[in-house]
Amino acid sequence: MEVRFEIKRFDQLSTLEVYKILRLRAEVFVVEQDCVYQDIDDKDQKALHVLGYKNNEIIAYTRLFNVGDYFENASLGRVVVSKPERQYGYGHDLLERSIEAIKRVFKTNTIKISAQTYLRTFYESHGFTQVGEEYLEDGIPHIGMMYKG
Repeated sequence: MEVRFEIKRFDQLSTLEVYKILRLRAEVFVVEQDCVYQDIDDKDQKALHVLGYKNNEIIAYTRLFNVGDYFENASLGRVVVSKPERQYGYGHDLLERSIEAIKRVFKTNTIKISAQTYLRTFYESHGFTQVGEEYLEDGIPHIGMMYKG
């Protein structure tokens, strides 16, 4: 089954969509990864939100930022696919849609991310390269990565 992607500003999200996004992020980033951190960070209001729907459930998500709204460059983060759905490669579809949206909406080909280190190969397969040394963010090893498509 295909995933249907939608891109919305924060003010276009329904209450139910916000709830499902926060639930998915908490399921993966807080519970699955056993990481207590402040997910609700007042940045969602500035972001564009990429939602991946399957059977009317949000199973994939990321948020996108314009130049200067998070980093000096455009960026994306909170890249997440629900655990039961990861086996289908939806993360690749999600990242491709996110990169396309940044190029189209923000008119830039340069994207900076803070990636969990174990996902380096995943991001490299989409054209990202590591910049700088590994660091801890919320107790999890991360690396800076750049895309210059």
